[in-house]
Amino acid sequence: MFFPMFAAVDPWIVSLSALTVLVTVGMGFWAAGRAKSASDFFVAGRGVSVGWNASAISGEYLSAASFMGVAGMVMSSGYDALWYPVCYACGYLFLLLFIAGPLRRFGAYTIPDFAEGRYDSPLFRKIAVVFVLFIGFFYTMPQMKGAGTTLAYVFQEVDFRETFLETLAPHGADGAALKGFPYWAGVVVVGAVITLNVALGGMKGITLVQAFQYWAKMFAISVPVFVLMAVQGHYGQHLQATQAHPPAAQVSSAEGLESAQSLESARWATTLKRAPLPPKAPGDSSWLNPFGPLTSKSAKAAHLSADESKPYALLYTYSLIIALVCGTAGLPHILVRFYTNPDGAAAKRTTMWVMILIGIFYVFPPVFGVMGRNLLPALYEATGAKGTDKIVLELPKVIDATTGGSGTIPWGSVLSGMTCAGAFAAFMSTFSGLLVSMTGALAHDVYGRILRPQSTAQERMQMFKWCAVLLGAVSTVLGCFVEQLQINFMVGQAFAIAAASYFPLLFMSVWWRGMTMKGAATGMLTGGVCALLTVALTNFSDLKWLPLGDFWAAHPLLRILCEQPAIWCVPLAIGLMVLVSKATAATVPSDIRMKMLVLHAPEALGLRQEYIRDHEGH
Repeated sequence: MFFPMFAAVDPWIVSLSALTVLVTVGMGFWAAGRAKSASDFFVAGRGVSVGWNASAISGEYLSAASFMGVAGMVMSSGYDALWYPVCYACGYLFLLLFIAGPLRRFGAYTIPDFAEGRYDSPLFRKIAVVFVLFIGFFYTMPQMKGAGTTLAYVFQEVDFRETFLETLAPHGADGAALKGFPYWAGVVVVGAVITLNVALGGMKGITLVQAFQYWAKMFAISVPVFVLMAVQGHYGQHLQATQAHPPAAQVSSAEGLESAQSLESARWATTLKRAPLPPKAPGDSSWLNPFGPLTSKSAKAAHLSADESKPYALLYTYSLIIALVCGTAGLPHILVRFYTNPDGAAAKRTTMWVMILIGIFYVFPPVFGVMGRNLLPALYEATGAKGTDKIVLELPKVIDATTGGSGTIPWGSVLSGMTCAGAFAAFMSTFSGLLVSMTGALAHDVYGRILRPQSTAQERMQMFKWCAVLLGAVSTVLGCFVEQLQINFMVGQAFAIAAASYFPLLFMSVWWRGMTMKGAATGMLTGGVCALLTVALTNFSDLKWLPLGDFWAAHPLLRILCEQPAIWCVPLAIGLMVLVSKATAATVPSDIRMKMLVLHAPEALGLRQEYIRDHEGH
């Protein structure tokens, strides 16, 4: 009775997705056997080469937001959403110029290590650990949304009524709600697999896996794009089709509008066949507008005119840019990667290659969004796991509809299987990195440095495994509640928290010798907590947990400042750091000159240090 209900599942999609999972788990088990020491678990033995590390960082960074969320947001919100991939890539320029090399030269395991070592303050370590967890949990939720969405798509035709109908019948239910794989079940399955992988091998166990997953994602996103453009028309044709609808204000009369629409219909008759846009879809002129549905939604809810909306949209855009660029330089799971390089020079070369690798990748997801608007507009009507976030998964199947499924191989299903496999690689690699950074904070910083400083390396490795299970379970539970939020939107909020907390801490600590522990802690806590509370407030409102819709409509400026708080939280954090440090200048560490030399002196001088050495003695 169990197996027949899976008869409708596409075998190509299931097999390619399963292959990705099996390869990931298999590589994790193989690499886990090579992770023997605490150094292996926390920083992969500090021996990862530039090429491997660049691929691993790219694989870790290109999350469900990059693989699925960018395309879904471009489709739903138009060209406003292109700020996301552009700023995701530009953030690494900040890392390259200001943070990557100095951070590696200091030679810690985690960012809390750096915080304690820079200011000689065990208390500051405790404060810094908190934000590793906050940022990590906010970032794991969109990965879980990607997991639930992907599995719900892979098993969308599964009918559970065959198995459970007899159980439901006595209660008067027909089992209709059990059609398709539940969103929460996908979250639980993927969460369990990734947690197992991380618990087994730590950082060394996932480095090889993440490097492989970058190239798997690049293949899975690029090949379907080229095939789709060959069959359905190239990107320029699809973009030209959306531009063919002139705004009503540009048409002098009703006859002129009718004429323009007739010309548009004629254009489509000879080029592409566009399905009608549903009522929920934004209009073409709005979708193509630099200040479109994404940045002007608060002003639109307040019923402001187009001219009145522009200052609000501009404010939203600037705040989003600050969050994404500065937030990249404050993500714990990315920053910890630089500790795995042999030296600071290697860390800077790694960052340069990461910019190249992710820059190439980001060319492809927006193409899915543009083509999806023309070829699968029905997704505008759906929400949650069935909405535009799954356009990358579903769009390749239009090839079979176009060709009538001719031939022995359904190429649309094969390509859809590729993108599903890429989606698995995306959220699995990023969730792995997040889980390692959060687990390292608990096992190394809290347990090994605060609760039991005399613990052996073996005891910390054992605690690492238990913490991985605990944090994986919490992340999975949180992921079950965010189905209605967009993947990219949630990631942007995680970046805002990182931009307001860790970015000011690292940037100011590395480049200003006058920073004191009280100044750093005050700025990081104030900026980070303000960003955390405001984004949580908007999420609770969007999930209908708080009835704030009318309040936001009456106060669009407050809605923007809460939803995108980086524009005021980042200056607030830096300003407080400067003011409090000036007021407490007497507490600047006495050896600050030597520490600044360690951070900035060329490698050839031999001043680089390994702040964490205690693992060598166990």
